[in-house]
Amino acid sequence: MGDNSLPESAQRVADLLAGIGHDRPVVMLPATGRTSAEAAAGLGCTVAEIAKSIIFRRVEDDAPVLVIASGSNRVDEAKVAARVGALGKADARFVREKTGYAIGGVCPIGHAVKPVMLLDADLFRYESVWAAAGHPHAVFNLTPQQLQAMTGADVADVAQQQAPA
Repeated sequence: MGDNSLPESAQRVADLLAGIGHDRPVVMLPATGRTSAEAAAGLGCTVAEIAKSIIFRRVEDDAPVLVIASGSNRVDEAKVAARVGALGKADARFVREKTGYAIGGVCPIGHAVKPVMLLDADLFRYESVWAAAGHPHAVFNLTPQQLQAMTGADVADVAQQQAPA
């Protein structure tokens, strides 16, 4: 049983992480980590080191599609669709129903329905990244390799190409 300082959804993630032997704690940010920029500011890391979880709905079967992307990247939906099938928007109800988490706190693990997953190849540029831990203020630190191991996600190029400046 954890100390009761974590909200229930974040404690659930902390318990999941402990159960798989992850050695880093769930951290509560003083301000929301709802956006990658807010989370990075609270953690003192770059936006690119935030592993943001974006949920789409696969049109053919209503399956949740989780793209774990570098916080500095915009996800290229066409690239994702080419890998997993046509995508639709996932509204807040769909996200909560399929993941068990609210938007802004979707953790890469512990989903109600196992999602189809892709992991942004750009995350592997960093020694460690921060992912949401089930609550808009909760995050945890891990290496991209640990993230891949715990999710089983395929690594893919999911980023929109930045227009040259």
